[in-house]
Amino acid sequence: MSKHDLLIELGLEELPARFVTDAMNQLSLKVTNWLKEKNISFGEVNVFSTPRRLAVQIEGVAAKQEDIEEEAKGPAKKIALDGDGNWSKAAVGFSRGQGASVEDIFFKEIGGIEYAHVHKFIKGKETNELLPEIKEIITGLTFPKNMRWGSQDLRFARPIKWMIALYGQEVIPFNITGVQTGKETRGHRFLGSDQIIDHPSEYEKALLSQFVIASPVKRKEAILTQLHHIEEENKWNIPIDKDLLEEVTNLVEYPTALFGKFEEEYLSLPEEVLVTTMKEHQRYFPVKNAEGQLLPYFVTVRNGDHNHIENVARGNEKVLRARLSDAAFFYNEDQKLVISDNVKKLDKIVFHEELGSTGDKVRRMTTLSKTLAERFNVSSEEKIHVLRAAEICKFDLVTHMVYEFPELQGIIGEKYAKAFGEAEEVAAAVNEHYMPRHAEDSAPATTAGAIVALADKLDTIAGFFSIGVIPTGSQDPYALRRQASGIVQILLAKKWTISLEELFDIALAPFNEIDQNKVKNELLAFFKMRVKHVLDEKKIRYDIIDSVLGAGQMELTAIMDKAAVLENAAKDESFKGIMEAFARVQNISKKATGEAVNPELFKNKEEQELYDQYLQVKEEYEAHSAVGEYNSAFASLRTLQPFIESYFNETMVMAEDDALKNNRLAQMKKLAVLIESFANMDAVIVK
Repeated sequence: MSKHDLLIELGLEELPARFVTDAMNQLSLKVTNWLKEKNISFGEVNVFSTPRRLAVQIEGVAAKQEDIEEEAKGPAKKIALDGDGNWSKAAVGFSRGQGASVEDIFFKEIGGIEYAHVHKFIKGKETNELLPEIKEIITGLTFPKNMRWGSQDLRFARPIKWMIALYGQEVIPFNITGVQTGKETRGHRFLGSDQIIDHPSEYEKALLSQFVIASPVKRKEAILTQLHHIEEENKWNIPIDKDLLEEVTNLVEYPTALFGKFEEEYLSLPEEVLVTTMKEHQRYFPVKNAEGQLLPYFVTVRNGDHNHIENVARGNEKVLRARLSDAAFFYNEDQKLVISDNVKKLDKIVFHEELGSTGDKVRRMTTLSKTLAERFNVSSEEKIHVLRAAEICKFDLVTHMVYEFPELQGIIGEKYAKAFGEAEEVAAAVNEHYMPRHAEDSAPATTAGAIVALADKLDTIAGFFSIGVIPTGSQDPYALRRQASGIVQILLAKKWTISLEELFDIALAPFNEIDQNKVKNELLAFFKMRVKHVLDEKKIRYDIIDSVLGAGQMELTAIMDKAAVLENAAKDESFKGIMEAFARVQNISKKATGEAVNPELFKNKEEQELYDQYLQVKEEYEAHSAVGEYNSAFASLRTLQPFIESYFNETMVMAEDDALKNNRLAQMKKLAVLIESFANMDAVIVK
């Protein structure tokens, strides 16, 4: 079978850098999935992207679909044949639908029943007949934000300017928004020119001749090589921020790294301000010396060659100088502020129209922080730090610096709090109460920071749930999932033994006009998904996750420890018998109406022995659980297994005598309550 290379290139107005990589991968995945669905074989897949193009090049795409031979299953034999052995209408319809006749039917037994079958042959179509369907793949690409242009109905990231669709040397004909497919691509906007691509294999080399490095991998490597060269030449250290490197890679087509400098006087500004100005606002790489101190230099990447590089450097220096001048002005103005005045200004900032101002939120957080500090039994000194941090934690939101650089909220707060004489722990907490800011971030290090962070996140989640703003599907405009994950991370990092139920009771206290039980249950369901995710990341079996989440209160440290104990125990051969014994107790206990056990009604020694063992285990179990020794607690529970098995071998729980039956059910209920306080063993799957 002959094969040809395939090339799809989509030319666009400049895409936002954050769209590029995902869109490139999406195009590649959709095209390759389409080829698989169409049963068209292919070879190596190469992907390309720049700010102005998305492309996929696939080698060795078969010239036609593979022929398919298969057996088509039809009605059962008793339906395919009537009482006289003649073909029924069902059989005739089945065979006709498969392009065959009743003479082609044969019977084949499946699961003890004979079914009608026919051999079905599907001849593969020519690939070039099917390839125009790729138009639907392109129009089906999704982006974080879309736009429309002119009179076109298509919603897309940016207007389409040109398209290449080549199979071998033949153009795949289709049209999108008035743009017809062809063989012509465009080179670098200023250095290159239009270029005809006669064959897909020429694509990358042809673009390079027009000053476009089409491969993002090679473009990134070129940038890194140039950065390292500048490092070595100047004896500098250029820290590589992966996100910044990715963004810069997707901003240029032909990268050339260069450096510039700024006045040393700006080094008196907080380093975070300088770095944020360079990275977030200008996409520059900061420069440090061997000791890690910031130097008055920056490195940027030009979308072009080395011609007139000195002019480019001076232009970038001028832009950065203006930015840093503004930052210095804002910083100096902020030095005149008084923290208490800033806190008062928070009353003028709306947090949410139904939840009040940011000032209202801070007051709720302060009350919540005080309650949590008392609940966690922190020292009197730490309690003072907690309360002060809670009171002032948002003061930097009304500073000039945070207004200009929102990314620095908390960071600037810590800097200013120290400068204005706040205790080190308080200043640190002002910054830490936003932590963890993202999935890779750590929990707050200080006690004050952790408590205020909990208070902040709990108040936000409880507040929004109380007014019915609950994340659904992909919609989470207030990042409540991230904040819930932060709460889970903090509780686990600090090993604070408090149930989520108790936390929600505390957090919902200010919202007394709602159905608190309803909201509390919604919160529990919401948080269970976050905890489930954490357990899943720890490679805990899904059934064990369900079992520990279905037992007792949601105390996170206990849940994690219990899950680890069961996961380890499941490796032992005895685990199956233990789970079966426990599940049997749990199942029959559901028929109990009470837990009062009268030992005088016991009729055999197995009842008494199980009861005596239960009393002993209960005492041991509770002692171990009280100090978080869940491995020992489970070891105590598992000693019940032989007594449970002996009990069921000799005892009829559902006795005819109601007094005996109810007493035995009550005994099962007591056992079940003890077992279920560790985990819902009935949810554990054993084979």
